[in-house]
Order: sequence, then C-alpha cells, then structure tokens
Amino acid sequence: MKAVRLHVYDERPVLEEVPEPVVTGPHDVIVRVGGAGVCRTDLHIQQGWFAPLVPVELPFTLGHENSGWVHEVGSAVDTVGVGDPVICHPQLSCGRCPACRVGDDMRCERGLDFTGLNRDGGFAEFLKTTDRGVLPLEPGLEPAEVAPHADAGLTVMHVVRKAIPLLGPGTRVVVQGVGGLGHIAVQCLGALTAAEIIAVDPDPDALKLASDCGAHHLVGDQPVERVQSLTGGAGADAVIDFVGEGDAVGTALSMVRARGTYFVVGYGGTLTIPTLHLVLPEISVVGNAVGTHDDLRELMALAAGGGVQVRTRAYPLEAFADALDDLQLGRMHGRAVLVP
Repeated sequence: MKAVRLHVYDERPVLEEVPEPVVTGPHDVIVRVGGAGVCRTDLHIQQGWFAPLVPVELPFTLGHENSGWVHEVGSAVDTVGVGDPVICHPQLSCGRCPACRVGDDMRCERGLDFTGLNRDGGFAEFLKTTDRGVLPLEPGLEPAEVAPHADAGLTVMHVVRKAIPLLGPGTRVVVQGVGGLGHIAVQCLGALTAAEIIAVDPDPDALKLASDCGAHHLVGDQPVERVQSLTGGAGADAVIDFVGEGDAVGTALSMVRARGTYFVVGYGGTLTIPTLHLVLPEISVVGNAVGTHDDLRELMALAAGGGVQVRTRAYPLEAFADALDDLQLGRMHGRAVLVP
C-alpha cells in the first residue's frame, strides 16, 4: 500500500510502498482509510518537536485524524463489522486501568499509544487500530468529511465541555485563532452554550469563516482593547486560545475577566506572569490535550444533527506535500484532508 513516511526529522516525508497492516490480535481492527486530516501537529512531528518527549523509531507513517471503513477485524471484535464506516480515536487505551475506567483515555496507564505520533498513522491506504479506537459513524456522515474531528474536533469538544458550566446567559467567550480548530469551536460554543462568542484573528478570511460559523463579534486588530470595549471593561468569562505561541499568550490572558478562565489549547509559547496577577483576580489557567472517547461520541452526535461541520479541502494522498505546504504557509482556512 501507499503511505506517507517520515524518515528524518526536519526533512519532508516521502510517499512509498509499504506492507499492508495485518490482524495479529483478537481486538485489532484494520481500517481502509477514507480521509486523513492534516494538522499543524503533523508539521511539529516532522520538525522533531515531540522527539525528546515521545520517542519513536523512524521511519513511521504520519496522520492522527483518521476515518474510513472497517476492512478486517480480530476474533474478539463484536462492536463493528467489515464495511462499517468509522472514525478513529487517536489514543489506543487499555480500558482496564483506573483512568480508562472513568473515561480519561489520554491518561491510560499503558502510556501514550497515539496514532501518527508514536505508532503508524493514517496518511496511508490502510490503518491498524483496535476496537476501543473506533466509533461507528451515524448515517449520513462521510468519512472524508469528518476525519478532522478525530483530533481537531475532539480537542475542541474536550475544551468546550470544560467551559460549558462557565458560559450561561449573559456571559462572553473569546475564541482566539479561527483556523482548523477555532471554526469548529465557534460552532460547538454556539450549539452548546448561551454565551456571546467573540472571534479574534488578524486574518480577514479567518474572521469571515468565524462569521459564517456563527460568531457574534469579530475582532481583528487591537484585540485586548476591542474585547474590553465589548465586555464593558470587564473582560471575557472565558478565553479559548487556539494559538498558544508568540504574543497570543499574553494577549489571551489580558482578555480574561476577574474570576475568568484561560483555556490553553495551542502550544509552543511560554506563559510568564507574576503569580499575584493570577491570585488577586482569581484567574484560572486550564490546559487541554486532545479528548476522551466520550467527547468524540458527543461530537459525532452533534455533527450528525447538523450542529457542527468542518470546512475541509480534499487532496489526493499523492498531493500530501501540497497540503502540508498550504498549512505551513497560512493558505489553509479550515482543514486539509488527504483522501487515498
């Protein structure tokens, strides 16, 4: 089969022929890939950001946002059958440890076993996962259209579910960075909360996307001043930061009201603040990493009901380099999806 493989950090991956994955365990599931989302994390993996923290033997296949159709199953699999359309949770968890028992898949005691990060991913024609790693798709959902929900949407749903108790009537939430995740966040917040949604992004095209997705206010330049004006000088009850680097970190924190919450989703920057500036206004800072199987289940139910759609651009697998370049160079509004 064809697969996009990373051989050397900081060099472009290559498309090459590799053996198809095979069932070796009773809970294995082989998925024929119908769509594989392209994420900024794929660029970071290529650049070696994760190498010191998540060792992996190169070469390996990229791609952690995957969906498709069940191709083959192990002897113990009874939740899906051959031909079923599925979306794949990227973290393969054991289901038995205390974290898994309470649904916290990302904290599985077996450790990080993450598709496209430290095991072969879905930039390929076939993907090997497990029965705990697949969720059947509702009728009407096409794999290529929902593939980015396997991480982008999943991450958004995870943070939005955390924020829901803070966002009742009369509240305001800032979405900073209206890209592949941010445009999904605007829709999820609109569907699941009563808050006014303020979209912050310097790119006019991104703000147009935010408007199309239901944002109530659009802010391009001078975000701190504009948000203060929109909130009567108080700041937002919650700021969800999908940028997380450069000046965006300080900007996001400056938009949070007293007793508000700064949700950090994007990464790469540094948060530096005198502790007194957190203590006196009682500001909370909350990190977020991917999401749970239950987050994915609720997200797909919302998608099936028309409550959230991903803006996608399809590329054939052979054009993976174009997709990565478009993302790297800021030519992508929404999500790129590789379609084998």
